Amino acid sequence: MPELPEVETVRRGLAPVMEGAVIEKAAVNRPDLRWPFPERMAERLTGQRVERLRRRSKYILADLAGGETLLVHLGMSGRMLVSGDPLGHFVHDHPAPEKHDHVVFDMQGGARITFNDPRRFGAMDLMPTGAEAEHKLIAHLGPEPLGNAFSETYLVAALRGKNTAIKAALLDQRIVAGLGNIYVCEALYRARIAPTRSCRRISAARIASLVPIVRQVLDEAIAAGGSSLRDFRQADGELGYFQHNFDVYGREGLPCRTPECGTPIRRIVQSGRSSFYCPQCQR
Repeated sequence: MPELPEVETVRRGLAPVMEGAVIEKAAVNRPDLRWPFPERMAERLTGQRVERLRRRSKYILADLAGGETLLVHLGMSGRMLVSGDPLGHFVHDHPAPEKHDHVVFDMQGGARITFNDPRRFGAMDLMPTGAEAEHKLIAHLGPEPLGNAFSETYLVAALRGKNTAIKAALLDQRIVAGLGNIYVCEALYRARIAPTRSCRRISAARIASLVPIVRQVLDEAIAAGGSSLRDFRQADGELGYFQHNFDVYGREGLPCRTPECGTPIRRIVQSGRSSFYCPQCQR
């Protein structure tokens, strides 16, 4: 599933052709994805100007001039592809329609945004602008890892005394929003913390050190265009390439990249997800 850097990369790719532009025509080609689409979604979106594109956790939020906000979740295989961009940011013409092109926005000026989702785990919804904090998918989310609320003081207090493994705690969206399996593995490697270590057995100083490390990992991934695992694509259809910089994720059996270490990277399963770490460097 795309993680925060992938979603932020898509948001930035969509911004040049969506922000300030009018949805000339919205087409909804099926009644649902993971959940049913809101009633009259195509009608409610057609003619609306997109005032601003935002991101909350792994959700893209498009504020519309009419007072509603469109929520987009990419799910496991969702892609938002841009074609026919008159601003010159993208070079390909409109492709032939595909089987899994479930929602299509024809923007005033000639750009087209297509939401393609073969597995249909994605979602779209409409809500009053400003009410997103009450939406069922957002209401219980913790602070953004790139925001000021995610501070050393906050994280130390949030994890104090917990018996939970540190990796599970960082994946808990109620503690911090948007972190996923890939980048938590990478952050814990840089912090030299084993993913299995209980939060209560990690010093406050080491927990605090995770805050700048998490931000650094995410910033690097966003700058690199997100990872290109499986079905992820940027908005212009090109692959990201951060996966080539992974230190531990997907490197089971390969030598640790820490100088003078070389210990084979180990993979274990925690709560149904693969954890990759160096048993020598991470304690």
